[in-house]
Amino acid sequence: MPVIAIVIPVFNEQAVLPELCARLVALFEAQPDYRWRAVLVDDGSRDESVAIIRAQNARDPRFELIELSRNFGFQSALAAGLEHAHDCDAVVTMDADLQDPPEVIPEFVASWRAGAEVVRATRRSRAETGLRRIGFDLFHALFQRLTDFPIEPNTGTFGLLGRDALQAYLQLPERHRFFPGLRSWIGFPSAAVFYDRQERAAGQPQQTFRRLLRYALDGVFSFSHLPLRLLTYTGLFVALIGFAIGLFFIVRRLIGVEIAFTGFTTLTTLVLFLGGIQLIGIGILGEYLGRMYDEVKQRPLYVVKRRTAGRQ
Repeated sequence: MPVIAIVIPVFNEQAVLPELCARLVALFEAQPDYRWRAVLVDDGSRDESVAIIRAQNARDPRFELIELSRNFGFQSALAAGLEHAHDCDAVVTMDADLQDPPEVIPEFVASWRAGAEVVRATRRSRAETGLRRIGFDLFHALFQRLTDFPIEPNTGTFGLLGRDALQAYLQLPERHRFFPGLRSWIGFPSAAVFYDRQERAAGQPQQTFRRLLRYALDGVFSFSHLPLRLLTYTGLFVALIGFAIGLFFIVRRLIGVEIAFTGFTTLTTLVLFLGGIQLIGIGILGEYLGRMYDEVKQRPLYVVKRRTAGRQ
């Protein structure tokens, strides 16, 4: 009987966990042809999330808990769950907030059984409104133009990896991870399942603007050299302008045209403009160098404090 694990990072989700567990149990009971495992990775929660998961494990051993020693971030928690489920036939990845409905998972499994090693959940619509919605839409629109590698739009963590795709993913050593990009990069036959992203079942979003911005930057700098190219193009453009201006004044001097300089405004504008470009360039180089520095340190992505596995 095929074994399918559902890997879910959890951070301060006590408000939504009871409904999540109930809907997963309903899914397991409705799909008796598979052995199901729910691998919930606690990423240093400060609420009652761990206690709720432990209680669920006591009632239903199909629910497993991995407790990290502190908050390492969503991507590290996801990696911990995927490594824990490395022996499964397929692994489903999803968020804990129920914006990605578990009821879609049978469609993933059907596509996997039809031959797809990578199944992506593609959003037809999303329930977010306001600045978060604008930010998500803007990121997906810009990312497709910035990246050097084609990544399917309107996709996120929600999806399925078959055994071969999972083993390939686990070989990737990156510290700064952008899961949709890495999932596309590994290749393998893929399929898309369309769904409508829902509102949170309860509680408040745990991904702050700062975390989302960092995640977006990881995606851009991990899969695009365009910022470096733009830096080169900008330098060439400014150099050409400087050469043209210099040539203009030389010609005027040679033909005897007097040049009146007021000086201060022009000089200040040029210095600030060029200084701003240089600082932006240093910042972009720093982003790439900082990621290289994190990679060469070879620190582990996470540290596991405790595992509460299901009883077989």
